[in-house]
Amino acid sequence: MAFRRSKNEGVTMYNRELITFIAVADQGSFLKAAKQLYTTPASVMNQMNKLEKIIGTKLIERTNQGTHLTAAGRSIYKDAKQLIEFSDEAIKKARQIAESEQNTIRIGTSILRPCKRLINLWSEIDDGSLPFQISIVPFDDEPAGLDSVLSSLGHKIDCFVGPCDSIEWRSQHNILIIDKLPCRVAVPRKHHLAKKKSLCWSDLDGETFIMIKRGDSPVMNQMRDDILTNHSKLRIMDTPNFYDTSIFNECEQMNYLMETLDIWSDIHPSLITLPMEWEYEVPYGIVYSKKPSKAVTEFIKIIERKYN
Repeated sequence: MAFRRSKNEGVTMYNRELITFIAVADQGSFLKAAKQLYTTPASVMNQMNKLEKIIGTKLIERTNQGTHLTAAGRSIYKDAKQLIEFSDEAIKKARQIAESEQNTIRIGTSILRPCKRLINLWSEIDDGSLPFQISIVPFDDEPAGLDSVLSSLGHKIDCFVGPCDSIEWRSQHNILIIDKLPCRVAVPRKHHLAKKKSLCWSDLDGETFIMIKRGDSPVMNQMRDDILTNHSKLRIMDTPNFYDTSIFNECEQMNYLMETLDIWSDIHPSLITLPMEWEYEVPYGIVYSKKPSKAVTEFIKIIERKYN
């Protein structure tokens, strides 16, 4: 049966005539049923005639004393009440699911951009009363995978959290900065510097140092200028605009050093993350669409208030 909308009952998945039939059965007359339904006795009678025609059997006996159900009518009455109850519950459930989907925040996660910190932050904020559901969506750190995530923000993924010192990202997406992460140095365990607790510039003399190529990252550009001007004994090896796991593998295999962050300290089991005597930090935050949904907008505002 088609969905119908009635003035008093809202959306239903059953014939409106069933409501009228139950009213007639309960009241015992067309007149009393018409009063209950705020309609006319003639309308009630027409609906009952229509229902009997649809079903193909007589449901109601009309007498001078009122109406009473036939055996078929009593069967329909019992089943119709269950049908209506089931229909109402089905609609309620569907609406709850739809509402839940509208309030679901799809948070992207990957090896290099794990969502754990954002989830922990949200757990501190939400005491269970906020109307949001969290859905975790994995994605790939490979360049093509990251580009796909960025282009689909607001569609497949609502947001992700990670380093965001990118001029291009800032122009094309919204970013809520929630922290600044100190730059560190990744050292292979077999490297002679791996036994140190921390590093200084002189430790890096003569080493090959992996870092993001000049261009999109102001912090990395500044670090590069510093190295070229003041620490010329350190050799720079360029990587693409963003790291993926292959860069960490190359660092270990070639026994190179690498600019890194604490959030990546567990990426590779054969690399050690050491603090460095410099002041370089990269912004860390939530990246989301320029045109976020209402739910995402409210989600971000709630987190933003945490930092104000």
